Amino acid sequence: MKTILFIEDESALQKTFGDLFKSENFEMIPALDGESGLKLAKEKKPDLIILDVMMDEPDDGFFLAQKFRKEKVKTPILMYTSVSKAIGFEFGAGEMVPVDDFVEKPISPDEIIEKVSRLLN
Repeated sequence: MKTILFIEDESALQKTFGDLFKSENFEMIPALDGESGLKLAKEKKPDLIILDVMMDEPDDGFFLAQKFRKEKVKTPILMYTSVSKAIGFEFGAGEMVPVDDFVEKPISPDEIIEKVSRLLN
């Protein structure tokens, strides 16, 4: 079974996505903040990290993605955000934001499963 570390500060979204991933035979490891997410990524070695951008601070996810890469965490990262809608700027993966893909909130269950499946294969 593939494991997904879901770093998101909203517990309701943790529950919703946990149920969705379970129905698709993925195991989800929840983390409500960046600090616990980093610790769990190192301990559990998930197959995929889904990372919210705006948690305690509006840019927590960007800094955490950079920290993962500086600490040699090679796990694919799917950034989950509404930042581009909020500020009107489109982000792309690269050195500044070292993630493998982006999804915009809100996202349909089918779309998130398609993105997750693609990154896991």
